[in-house]
Amino acid sequence: MLAVVPFLAVQLAVGAAWRTPYSWVRNNISDLGNVHCRTWDASRPRYVCSPLHDLMNASFAAHGALLLAGVLLTGRACWGRGARALTTRLLFLVNAAAWVLVGFVPADVDENLHVLGALGIMGVGNTALLCAAFLPRGALLAAIRPVTFALALLALTAAALFLTRHDPGLGMGTLERLAAFGTDAWVLVAAVTVLRRRRADTP
Repeated sequence: MLAVVPFLAVQLAVGAAWRTPYSWVRNNISDLGNVHCRTWDASRPRYVCSPLHDLMNASFAAHGALLLAGVLLTGRACWGRGARALTTRLLFLVNAAAWVLVGFVPADVDENLHVLGALGIMGVGNTALLCAAFLPRGALLAAIRPVTFALALLALTAAALFLTRHDPGLGMGTLERLAAFGTDAWVLVAAVTVLRRRRADTP
């Protein structure tokens, strides 16, 4: 929860600081972290000027670090044993590292590295989410399998549409958020599940 809720709050605050209105439907997430004020992105030209870009980039990195800690600090009771569990955790670690990367390398500073991070989030992260839908029976997080599978399907579909630039009318910004934040939605559900189990196990 600590990895997700403050991250959302920072996005709202940074977007609200824009003089040119920031659109969650049209603008990319990375626009919030761009360090220069200029027209950006030849494929979808738009004026980007984010006064609080330093806060946003720090939030990207902190988000990744907290996700990383969450994966490392949860044990086999949550993930289960075996190759599927290990693969899922490793993929989530890559997803977390990708958030750190995009925080340290804004899109208008090094676009290639930033895109690599974005692919780690939308590609590897959503693959991790799909793998989490097949965690071994008995693992605590296997209890939310239907939710996990639904989020993975939605996020992977949105990622495919976003990366191929096929907008069905939702807006590219919306598609990117569906693609990038599927894992965050899952983290919230997983956190609630773990907390409930701990409370139930407490005498």
